[in-house]
Amino acid sequence: MGQRLLAGSHLTNRALYRLIRLFSLEVPANKAAREVGVNRHTAERVYTQIRLALVRACEREALLAGEVEVDESYFGGHRKGRRGRGAAGKVIVFGILKRNGRVYTRPVPDVSRRVLRAIIRQRVPLGSTAIR
Repeated sequence: MGQRLLAGSHLTNRALYRLIRLFSLEVPANKAAREVGVNRHTAERVYTQIRLALVRACEREALLAGEVEVDESYFGGHRKGRRGRGAAGKVIVFGILKRNGRVYTRPVPDVSRRVLRAIIRQRVPLGSTAIR
């Protein structure tokens, strides 16, 4: 018996390849499960593993070099009280935009210098220009 692509899984490699193909064709997990002949929870778990692998791959190549813009935004419903940095109950999202290119966004706990600089150091190589 050959080695399984998913360690510890009872799913055959053939079934896994079929699920990956159906994922790439944007077939919902429940329909893919019926077509492959597996439980829908199995298909959902495989779809989740595929999504996590895609996220990891995108994170590895997410460096934004050259001239980039950085900014934060506050998302959430309309609330009474302060607006902007002092707003309560809002989600803070920090973003880095590569001019004529890609965007990297991430929710952050606060907009302190320490948090934002750490993200910029991870995503923007030395020698790039950051514009606020």
